Amino acid sequence: MALEKLPYFPFFYSISLMFVLNLSIAYDTLSSGQSIKDGEKLVSSGQSFELGFFSPENSKYRYLGIWYKFSSEKVVWVANRNNPLTDSNGVLTFSDERNLVVLDRSKSVIWSSNSSRILRNAVAQLLDSGNLIVSENTSSHSGECSWQSFDYPTDTLLAGMRVGWSLKAGVEWRLSSWKSTDDPSSGNYTYGINVNGLPRFELLKRDSTKTFRTGPWNGVHFTGAPVIEITFFRPKFVYNETDVYFEFESSRDDIITIITLNQSGLVERLLRKKESSTWDAMIMSPRDSCDNYGQCGANGVCSSNKDPRCQCLQGFMPKSQEEWQVNSTSGCIRKAQLNCSHEEGFLKLSMLKPPDLIDFRVNKNISLEECKVECLKNCSCTAYANSDVSGGGSGCLMWFGNLIDIRESDQVNYEQNFYIRLPASELDSIRSPVNKKKLLTITVASVISGLFIAGIALSIMWKSRMKRRGLQSRKEDIDLPLFDFSTIAVATGHFSQTNMIGAGGFGSVYKGILSMGQEIAVKRLSKSSRQGLEEFMNEILLIARLQHRNLVGLLGCCMEGEERMLIYEYMPNKSLDYFIFDDDKSFLLAWKSRFDLVLGIARGLLYLHQDSKLQVIHRDLKTSNILLDADLNPKISDFGLARIFGGNEREARTRRIVGTYGYMSPEYAFDGNFSVKSDVFSLGVILLEIVSGKRNRGFCHPDHQHNLLGHAWLLWSASRSLELLHESLCDSFIASQVERCIHVGLLCVQKCPGDRPTMSSVVFMLANEEAILPQPKQPGFFMERVPSSTEASLIREESCTRNIITITMPEGR
Repeated sequence: MALEKLPYFPFFYSISLMFVLNLSIAYDTLSSGQSIKDGEKLVSSGQSFELGFFSPENSKYRYLGIWYKFSSEKVVWVANRNNPLTDSNGVLTFSDERNLVVLDRSKSVIWSSNSSRILRNAVAQLLDSGNLIVSENTSSHSGECSWQSFDYPTDTLLAGMRVGWSLKAGVEWRLSSWKSTDDPSSGNYTYGINVNGLPRFELLKRDSTKTFRTGPWNGVHFTGAPVIEITFFRPKFVYNETDVYFEFESSRDDIITIITLNQSGLVERLLRKKESSTWDAMIMSPRDSCDNYGQCGANGVCSSNKDPRCQCLQGFMPKSQEEWQVNSTSGCIRKAQLNCSHEEGFLKLSMLKPPDLIDFRVNKNISLEECKVECLKNCSCTAYANSDVSGGGSGCLMWFGNLIDIRESDQVNYEQNFYIRLPASELDSIRSPVNKKKLLTITVASVISGLFIAGIALSIMWKSRMKRRGLQSRKEDIDLPLFDFSTIAVATGHFSQTNMIGAGGFGSVYKGILSMGQEIAVKRLSKSSRQGLEEFMNEILLIARLQHRNLVGLLGCCMEGEERMLIYEYMPNKSLDYFIFDDDKSFLLAWKSRFDLVLGIARGLLYLHQDSKLQVIHRDLKTSNILLDADLNPKISDFGLARIFGGNEREARTRRIVGTYGYMSPEYAFDGNFSVKSDVFSLGVILLEIVSGKRNRGFCHPDHQHNLLGHAWLLWSASRSLELLHESLCDSFIASQVERCIHVGLLCVQKCPGDRPTMSSVVFMLANEEAILPQPKQPGFFMERVPSSTEASLIREESCTRNIITITMPEGR
């Protein structure tokens, strides 16, 4: 008997319609003898999931699938993914053998659950976990499950599903990507756990080529896997004699978490509040090009924070220096060959993902010291490590031959060390500089001790001053050196005009040189500054706790009398806007430098949003707040307006809107709502400004009245995006990189915050040529405008000064 729709009764139309709707959510089970036709659905009892027939967008084929009831576009499981129906005459029912089957119009079986167990009275039930189970139907409830969809995942891992192995049953659970967004058939990538030796996650192409892998399970975690600190996501890894698998649980009912493998080969974690209309994506792997398998070849190390990214292990050199400059995957060879003598030893390496397990040996019953002895006995052994770091460390893992796929990154768990084998000559050359510095170290330590004692005395004096000024309660939170006013006055030539290197609404910035020769930048707040004590203290307390190569370093502060000053590391190349908006200086920044700047800024913002201990929203990201050091490395600065998001906080609202016109996101400018996606919008503006050499604010074009974002959108929509490129870059640009920057920039400045990518996605899309980018929607503020007299005045003011206007609105609209 089919689950037919109820008839239509005109006289009781409203009542019948309500009854039909109720019927569509009443059934979560399909019993033997019943069927579901195309257009009918099973709905889980808690209204979370639906099962039925569907067609992907732009596809004429029909598939049986499971999706979220509140988000029908998110299909989490497909039955007949490799054998689609060609029309809407498909039926789901039970076969004579009590298997679930999908029949086409000719009653041919195109998919079957293929359960080996014969049931007398079978029933299929869609659970509120998204699991479709088949079991024996008893008088009051379903019996033991004989088949479940959770055992046959497609591209999505739901809470309670597993990736890994049941070793006893010989069953593997592995994610398999869709072929494309319009085709759910088995795609080019699979994601699962390799259990050979020690478990590790691997992302493979269909031909079994590795594209990414984590380090092995070391008893605590998978080395080389990103650190994830989200309270409503609880990962679990089971590793014993019968089972090796990963699963996770969601600890909050209002937030949905899933893991997907998309058609581009990205493993993403998607988050969504039930009342929200969009999914937020965070890339889990591969995060950047250093995650690409074997990026630096044999015996090479990849670092996303260095240039060049590929370096040789200590004791090794490029196999071919010329080839290394062009293709780093050529790898490295030993400077001095091993001869299996007793003089050889080992160099300890840390902060690295251990090499891949290709030619290796595991012995879980010996200690690390015994492992070292065993490795020395075998002339082919090139490295060793603990196989289990829990409980102080135990077991032995040895590598033989070349060491492949090593990376370092500040986003990885690093508790596991490993030891590489080197000749005595190489060990001596590596260690000798340390011995030569011992005397210097002792001398420096003595000087530091003296300064420390002096610092204590100064601290005591400062505390009494702070107490008198009523700032003692705030001072206790400051973990920074405190400078005397007289020290800073002397360093800056008593704040001479010749040493002033910048000015703004907060006051002035001066270059200074301390007595020991260190160059500094001093941000001195004026008494009439719009930035008060709250912003000043916010910057001190916040930036002192953040450490990243793409964030400016705060060296200390001064709060003496009415003086409030911040002392930063000096940036000799000023700020980004100093170069890109000046027709003469813009030629000094070729395209390679600009693209490196883009990556550095994105990585710094990713650190603020995701990888630091605090989740920080900058709120005033702009080109004048991107400082450049001597090597043109970008440093995000000015954290006076930044906000820390705690725990489960994902969005906040303020009645005091502060920021910079031209970089503010629409939701912040109009309603006072801000989140990580507000910073993403600002970054998108910066990307388009770096490419074009034009300011978003004040941009004008003879053919229209759009701002820079609108102009970029019009060019991109007409497939003319390269016309946005500044003329100074015409001799140095790489077209694919320019187009990708513009594309990512437009994704970042989309009007709806939910449409904008997360910073992990931004970094991945920028750093990977093979990444498939989604199509952007219209940017925020996409409207032609006629500047008012006030706005025209502001534009003229902006064009005459390097300081972009910061506005404060008393009320959020």
